[in-house]
Amino acid sequence: FTSEHHGMSTAVIKKAFLAAEEEFLKLVRKQWLTKPQIASVGSCCLAGIICNGTLYIANAGDSRVVLGRTNKATKEVDAIQLSTEHNASIESVREELRSLHPDDSQIVVLKHKVWRVKGLIQVSRSIGDAYLKSAEFNKEPLLSKFRLPEPFSKPILNAEPTVLVQKLCPQDQFLIFASDGLWEHLSNQEAVDIVNQYPRQGVARRLVKTALQEAAKKREMRYTDLKKIDRGVRRHFHDDITVIILFLYSRLISKNSARRSSLSIRGWGGTMQVNHSSNKI
Repeated sequence: FTSEHHGMSTAVIKKAFLAAEEEFLKLVRKQWLTKPQIASVGSCCLAGIICNGTLYIANAGDSRVVLGRTNKATKEVDAIQLSTEHNASIESVREELRSLHPDDSQIVVLKHKVWRVKGLIQVSRSIGDAYLKSAEFNKEPLLSKFRLPEPFSKPILNAEPTVLVQKLCPQDQFLIFASDGLWEHLSNQEAVDIVNQYPRQGVARRLVKTALQEAAKKREMRYTDLKKIDRGVRRHFHDDITVIILFLYSRLISKNSARRSSLSIRGWGGTMQVNHSSNKI
């Protein structure tokens, strides 16, 4: 899409998200009769692109990107949230849903003190979740817990991301990409402080561990005991946590931007691990 449009843009990113959505829905249609539960599978999607010194952040769902930027006056590293989240717990998201579905009084439902779309799911945008995108998948043989009592004529969820575009500056130090499992237990500034204060190697793992320690504390249990719980059961104690940290080098970005290369930074020396990773860029 970048080649077709002769460069990176918000339109290119949105087109890519929707193409990924369409390809997954094709897979759902193909496997509907043999694997109907694939219609209930979905994912948030969070993307970061740096091109010619410009940062693009695109998000569909409730993951989050936080920028660590040096404050010229205080020399501290401030936390700046860059992504817009699509979660029914946020009032503006509930208002958006109500405006899109004015005839549906149950478009958002407060269930067990948690706001959910149709009482089923917290996110209002995602890739997949076909059972809330098309009525053809919201029927048997899909499990009854996913089926709505009444058919719907237009998609309840959508896959279009919210996109932020801004130029990077020399004060921009790093970006933290993380799923909502991290942000349930750490504030933006707490996460930025940890990344800023500790060695880069292993700092993503440190963020995950800190979040798990907070989750254990809220349950009045020890971190070591939480770690012993089987992964499938641990979902009842904390959400999945995925973290990627990207360190920014302004000299490399500005130099490559001047050369007008298609991508203005490159990654190297990073480590990738299950559920947490750390890359230098």
